[in-house]
Amino acid sequence: MADNEQKSPVTKLNGNEAVNRAAKQAQTTAGRNIPGFGDLPIPDDTANLRQGPSLHDGLLALLPLVGVWRGEGQGKDLSTGDEYPFGQQVTFSHDGHNYLSYESRTWRLDSDGHVSGPGERESGFWRINDKDEIEFVCSHASGVVEIFYGQPTTERQWDVQSASTLVTASGPATLGPGKRLYGLMPNNHLGWVDERAIDNELIPRMSAELTRHAG
Repeated sequence: MADNEQKSPVTKLNGNEAVNRAAKQAQTTAGRNIPGFGDLPIPDDTANLRQGPSLHDGLLALLPLVGVWRGEGQGKDLSTGDEYPFGQQVTFSHDGHNYLSYESRTWRLDSDGHVSGPGERESGFWRINDKDEIEFVCSHASGVVEIFYGQPTTERQWDVQSASTLVTASGPATLGPGKRLYGLMPNNHLGWVDERAIDNELIPRMSAELTRHAG
């Protein structure tokens, strides 16, 4: 972001207000959660704010993300320019510590909307400090590890940019530095977009609209 650009103000929420808003948005999914064995000597991860350990106070600015989200989106192969539809499940969970665990699974869809096979996978962690600075460490199954930095732009939107991208010898050579935007839409669906730099221009690579499935 350029020095002369103004950042959108971020509305601070207290804990009770944040939990109440999340509860109202998830009335139909309140009883669902990610599976857990229940016999670990430490708390299982939870993607449901009503179950498991309490959310760490330092994560209130990320609280609306917590849950399991499912939906469909559109992707582009940056090496060929071919576009394709995909399905996706995204999980934001926690174990009471000051970070969110993140997992994304996608599957390819054919022109009729039928599943044609597995797609890309990611996992990682989201952290945010008391200055609302986000750190997102993301590992791709294709052989990429990225570090994103950013900030909430509103209480329902989070903007991060990759500051470091490492690709393995067999990883995708066409994946350049990127930018991601996550946000809750007016219908309370989770929308997100991933853009990648090609010839100094950001090109949309993946985007999706997801509905809350659990949490």
